[in-house]
Amino acid sequence: MHVAACGSGPPVLFIHGMPTSGRLWDGVIEQLCDDFRCIAVDLPGFGKSPRALHTISDLETIAHYLDRIRREHGIERWHVVGHDAGSVVAVHYARYFPEHVGSMALLAPALFPELKPYFLIEPLRKPVIGEFIAPLICQLFWKIVMNRALKDMENGDRLVRDFYEPFTGCAGALAFMRIVRWGKPSVLLADVPELLPQLSMPTRIFHGANDVVVPASFAARAGRLMPNASVVTLDCGHFIPLNQPERLASDLSSFFAASGCIPTV
Repeated sequence: MHVAACGSGPPVLFIHGMPTSGRLWDGVIEQLCDDFRCIAVDLPGFGKSPRALHTISDLETIAHYLDRIRREHGIERWHVVGHDAGSVVAVHYARYFPEHVGSMALLAPALFPELKPYFLIEPLRKPVIGEFIAPLICQLFWKIVMNRALKDMENGDRLVRDFYEPFTGCAGALAFMRIVRWGKPSVLLADVPELLPQLSMPTRIFHGANDVVVPASFAARAGRLMPNASVVTLDCGHFIPLNQPERLASDLSSFFAASGCIPTV
């Protein structure tokens, strides 16, 4: 996986969701890198990471990839932050490597089997039909949905282009189709409700009050299930790191300091 790292201090791993990349965290990392060692990854098939046989749905394999990055950077423990599907990855990393997680932050946590895929993406999940309409749906999704979601943000147009880069052309459209077929939430996330109570590290859960992708009930439910979790609602939409980078960075910094589990390198 492509890795971008900067700053010094207690290490923090940032895991993006779908369909973004490690660039999702640029504004947050800019605020934190004076005090933290910030490490942002591009998951397989996203950003600058090549397409791989192991996709985001292979959660145990992804967890082991991430732990290899931890070892390569000489890190003993780090804070782990995930957004959207990146929250699923973060939770499973904490499942397999709890001794290396100082604390965890989950943003717009798409964690539960009741998750409903975005309506425009649902047709891509159907065999044969998905292959046929992938170029059209991919264009509609990026040119309309993502442009609209990010249009009022600083550098929004540039971010859309960066996020879209791996999915350009016919081959890219099919790659996008394969990614959104990452698994049926009812199956892939079936064990999460039983898993969350086992994760005892301090956890902060963030929800955007105007999020139309992940329901507020998911954040509240995760907060109830996790023994050391708290929930924060921010005045923004789904893309919290882009909507509220300064507020998020400030809250994360305070949370990491108060967690009592400051990692060491």
